[in-house]
Amino acid sequence: MRSRTPKVLHAAAGRSLLGHVLTSVREISPARVVVVVGAGRDKVVAHLAETAPEALPVVQERQGGTGHAVRTALEALPDLTGTVVVTAGDTPLLSPATLQALVGTHAATGAAATVLTALLDDPTGYGRVLRDPAGNVAAIVEHRDATPEELAVHEINSGIYAFAADHLRSALAQLTTDNAQGEEYLTDVLAILREQARPVAAVVAPDALDVAGVNDRSQLALAGAALRDRLLLRWMRAGVTVVDPLTTWVDADVELAPDVTLLPGVRLHGRTSVAAGAVVGPDTTLVDTEVGADAVVRSSTCEGARIGERATVGPYTFLRPGTVLGAGAKAGGFVEMKNAVLGQEAKVPHLSYVGDAEVGDGTNVGAATIFANYDGVAKHRTTVGAHVRIGSDTVLVAPVTVGDGAYTAAGSVVTDDVPPGALAIGRSRQGTVDGWVERRRSGTSSAQAAQEARRAAPDGGGGNDGDGIDSEGVGR
Repeated sequence: MRSRTPKVLHAAAGRSLLGHVLTSVREISPARVVVVVGAGRDKVVAHLAETAPEALPVVQERQGGTGHAVRTALEALPDLTGTVVVTAGDTPLLSPATLQALVGTHAATGAAATVLTALLDDPTGYGRVLRDPAGNVAAIVEHRDATPEELAVHEINSGIYAFAADHLRSALAQLTTDNAQGEEYLTDVLAILREQARPVAAVVAPDALDVAGVNDRSQLALAGAALRDRLLLRWMRAGVTVVDPLTTWVDADVELAPDVTLLPGVRLHGRTSVAAGAVVGPDTTLVDTEVGADAVVRSSTCEGARIGERATVGPYTFLRPGTVLGAGAKAGGFVEMKNAVLGQEAKVPHLSYVGDAEVGDGTNVGAATIFANYDGVAKHRTTVGAHVRIGSDTVLVAPVTVGDGAYTAAGSVVTDDVPPGALAIGRSRQGTVDGWVERRRSGTSSAQAAQEARRAAPDGGGGNDGDGIDSEGVGR
C-alpha cells in the first residue's frame, strides 16, 4: 500500500478492510474471534479495541507465513474444539452468505477441511486449486511454486477455510518451510490431510469478488466501487431512488428509509440516516447526520447535524456538529451553523453564520446576520426567542438574549439583552454629505453621472452645500 497505515486499516465504504471482514464473521456467530497481528500491530490493536472489542488480538512476532499465523492463533486458544474458520483480513467483499455456505458445506460433508475457491479469468498471483479425477481437492499450489500446467488452472484459493480443529492442529505441526518463500504455508495443511486420507471439500464462491483481496491502492478503489454497487443495489431494492448510482456513495453503516431520493453527486458517510420521503442532493455530503421525513438537503455539507422533518437545507450550506433543525426549519443558501438549535418553522434564509446559539420557533433571521460567539478566548452562547425578527446585517455579540417577539433593526450591533417585544437599534444615524463626489472626486465617471442627474432633477438637485457632518460624525 506504500502507506504509514497498516493495509487492513485502509477504509472502503466507511469501514476498514478488517472491519468489513469482522462484520461478515459476526454473522456466523463464532464462539471466539482471534485476529493475528504483526506489522503495525499497535494501530490494529487500537482499532480492534474501538470497533470489535470481542476480538482477541494475537501477536505473530515472526512473520513465518500463513500456517505459522494460524498456529499462533490456536496457541492462544489451547482448548478450542469444533470448527475453525480462517479468513484473510483484506477481503472486504466477503459476504456473510458465502461464509455461511462454507460452514454449512463443511458440516454437511464431515470434511477435515473445506476451502473456499473462486473462478477467475486472470488468476495471476493466486494459489491454484488442483483437483483429482473425482473432482475432490488434491492440493493447492502457490503461484510462485506452480508449474506452467498448474498456472493454466483458473480455480484459485481464496485463503478462506473451515477446518476441524483437531485435524488442523495435527497438520500444522507437520508443516515445513521447503518452498520458494521459506514460509509455512497453510495450503500445505490440505496436502497433509489428503496424505492421511482425510476428506478435503471445496465451495466455489458464487461471486469471485467475494474473495478479492486488496494489495494496493488500485485494488482498494476497485473494492470500494464494488461495495458501493452492492450497497446501492440493496437500497434500491428496498425502495430508495438512486438517480445516478455511479456518482452516489453510501457507507455501509448508513440507514435509508423507503421513498428516500438520492440525487447525483450524493455522499453519505458514517452513521447517517435518512427518513422516508426525504430528498438529498445533488452534490451533497452528509457525515453522521440525521435527516427527517420529507426534508430536503441540496448542494450542502452536513457533519454531525440533525435535520428535522420537512426542514430544508441549502444550497451551499455548511451544518457543523451540534446543529439541530426543528420541523419545517430552514437553513438557506450560504448559511453556516455550528452547535446551534433552530426551532420549528424558524428560518435562516441566506448568507448568515449561526454559532453556539438557540433560536426559537417561528423566528426569522435576516440575511447577512452574524452570531458573534467568540471573544478571542472563549465561546459564548446566544439565545433568540420565538417569533423574533432579526433584521438583515445584524451582529449579535454573545452572550446575549433576544426575547420572544422582539425585533432588531437592520445593520444593528446588539450587545445587550433585548426584552420581549422590544425593538433593538444598535447603529448611528445616517449622515449625508451632499455634493461630496463632485468636490472630492471631480473628473471621475461618478462625478459626471452625479452632475447629469442634478441637471435632470426638477429642482436642480439642490441640497446642503456644506460638509454636513458635525464633530460627533452625525448628519445635521
